Amino acid sequence: QVQLVESGGGLVQPGGSLRLSCGASRSIFSFNVMGWFRQAPEKQRELVASIIISGGITSYADSVKGRFTISRDTVRNTMYLQMNSLRPKDTARYFCNAVPPRDCWGQGTQVTISS
Repeated sequence: QVQLVESGGGLVQPGGSLRLSCGASRSIFSFNVMGWFRQAPEKQRELVASIIISGGITSYADSVKGRFTISRDTVRNTMYLQMNSLRPKDTARYFCNAVPPRDCWGQGTQVTISS
């Protein structure tokens, strides 16, 4: 079973930036589509960005469109999420997974936006 490891989270002020990374234990080409999900306290996990691995076509939730950029490095089997103009409402634990998600959730990485 593939293992996914997220990293890059932290505490930043509103308006700041973070870059999340998702490492996979095998080729990300084994997934047709991968995405970044987030879950805030007492809220359901939501998909915020996705990417078709082979073609690089991306899709974003309206709440992050224009601020977040998803990308992938097929050589390093790594997916990224560049997050700019961060807002307090972006505070959540961020996870990567296939879309639709498989039963291989990692620990996630915490993103906290606060002044």
